Amino acid sequence: MLELAGIRKSFRLGPVEVEVLKGVDLRVEAGDLMSIMGPSGSGKTTLLNILGPLGRPSSGAYRVGGRDVSTMNDRELSAFRNRHIGFVFQSFNLLGHLTALENAALPLVYRGAGRRESRRRARDILEKVGMSDRLDHRPDQLSGGQKQRVAIARALAGRPSAVLADEPTGALDSDTAEEVLQLLIRLNREEGVAVVVITHDPTVSQQCRRRALIRDGELLEDRREAGEGGAA
Repeated sequence: MLELAGIRKSFRLGPVEVEVLKGVDLRVEAGDLMSIMGPSGSGKTTLLNILGPLGRPSSGAYRVGGRDVSTMNDRELSAFRNRHIGFVFQSFNLLGHLTALENAALPLVYRGAGRRESRRRARDILEKVGMSDRLDHRPDQLSGGQKQRVAIARALAGRPSAVLADEPTGALDSDTAEEVLQLLIRLNREEGVAVVVITHDPTVSQQCRRRALIRDGELLEDRREAGEGGAA
C-alpha cells in the first residue's frame, strides 16, 4: 500500500549537510499495526513526515498503490493526505475555537463534503472513541486523554488508508496512555485501517503486531509476530 524504496533525506545546517535518513526501504500493508521505535535523533519523525507526506525525500521513491508520490504537485499532495492519511500528534493539534464535533469533522470539511454528512460521520466516530457526551466541548474543556480521543476521531473521520501517530501517548499519564493505545489497537481491528506509531517507549512498541527499529537513519529491524507473514 505505502512503499518507500531507498529513501534518503538530508538537511543543510549552515555549511554542513546532515543526512537524517540513509536509504530506508519500508512497505506498510493494509491493516498493519506497526511501531517504529528509535532514540531521539534517529530519524523516526523525519520518516513519518515522508510517509505523511509532509515532506519530500532528497532521493528514493515513495509509491502509493503503484503511483510515485514525487510526481504529485502541492495541490495533489494535499488531496492525497486528506483522502489517504490521518495524523495523530503528541500535542493533539486541535483547533481551540472549535468543538470536539467540529474538530473531528475537519477532514471532511476540507474535502468539500456537506455539513450534514461531515457532522454525521464525525458524530459516529466520536461515539466509537467514547466521546459522544463531549460533542460540544472545546479543547480547553477536555482532559489530555479526551483531546487525544478527539484527535484520533479526526484522523479516522475521512476513512483514510493509514493513520500515522507521532508519540501519541507521550503527553499522557501512564493509565491514560494505555487507554489511548488500546483504542488505537481496537480501531485498527474494527476499521481495518493501517496504524503506524512512532515511539521511544518499548511498552508501546511491544503491543504492535509489527515492530521496526530505526537508528542513525537506518532501518535495522522489521519484525512481525508469528503468523503475521514473517519479517518484512
